[in-house]
Amino acid sequence: MEQRHLGRTGLRVSRIGLGTLTWGRDTDEHDAADQLKAFWDAGGTLVDTADVYGGGEAEYLLGRLLDNLVPRQDLVVATKAGSVPDPYRRFDGSRGHLLAALDASLRRLGTDYVDLWQIHAFDPVTPLDETLQALDLAVSSGRVRYAGVSNFSGWQLAKAATWQLAAPGLRTRLACTQMEYSLLQRGVEREVLPAALDLGVGLLPSSPLGRGVLTGKYRTGTPSDSRGASEQLAPFVEPYLDEAAGRIVDAVATAADGLATTPLQVALAWVRDRPGVVAPVVGARNARQLTEALSVEALSLPDEICQALDDVSAPVHRYPDQDWSTL
Repeated sequence: MEQRHLGRTGLRVSRIGLGTLTWGRDTDEHDAADQLKAFWDAGGTLVDTADVYGGGEAEYLLGRLLDNLVPRQDLVVATKAGSVPDPYRRFDGSRGHLLAALDASLRRLGTDYVDLWQIHAFDPVTPLDETLQALDLAVSSGRVRYAGVSNFSGWQLAKAATWQLAAPGLRTRLACTQMEYSLLQRGVEREVLPAALDLGVGLLPSSPLGRGVLTGKYRTGTPSDSRGASEQLAPFVEPYLDEAAGRIVDAVATAADGLATTPLQVALAWVRDRPGVVAPVVGARNARQLTEALSVEALSLPDEICQALDDVSAPVHRYPDQDWSTL
């Protein structure tokens, strides 16, 4: 699998990442092992998790598989901290919480460092410089190699990345931002992506298959074994089952028919090769689904297909988005 630099850093990662959102909850150890082995065999390196996935079980499960199944040094292990199970405060970006969460992640993962540590979301009640100092301390202590953020808006990302760049050698530059990005969700193109491109921050798209909808599985109904049929995840899928999304899914299916491939591969290839994108993070229920996603490595979409998909999924950009000079 092709490797790409993560932002303007020396870290190289596979251009498809393996997500572990369901590990330890819907994905057991056997299925997780099959996925990790298939990913590694295909040349994949970036494995993304978080301290809250499965209530910590995803990290614990990944830790059990490191070394026993795949050599630790062959993987770029990424995790996140900052989300908290508190109904009154969804995110805690305080230095104390973040550093304690990192230590807990390292224990669950069974390793003394992570390759990439990300702030899971912006905390509006903690000074941003305090949150970012946790990244600096984590890197200077050797517990973290590279740092990034997740779910930051355009101004939040620009402020954070600029702050880190203001003291080179003392502060850790942001390597990446992880955001939802797909043909069904192009909101990052308004301000987040322009900021990332300007500041040298790589983009790691989450939900690159539109929460599973772009695979076409919901075109004729909701499969009983799908996320859309799950009591826990149905509200996550439902926003992408409207008429506008249906037109985009139909266009993806038409493109797939013309290329003799699958809608999954077309949708994934589109987002993988967008400007600024480093590696879409793909979550799968089993190794078979993951193998289909990994087979996208051989696919590059023709320019005319990309343009058609761009047109059918184009978001409305009006004042004061990044280019309003012609409005």
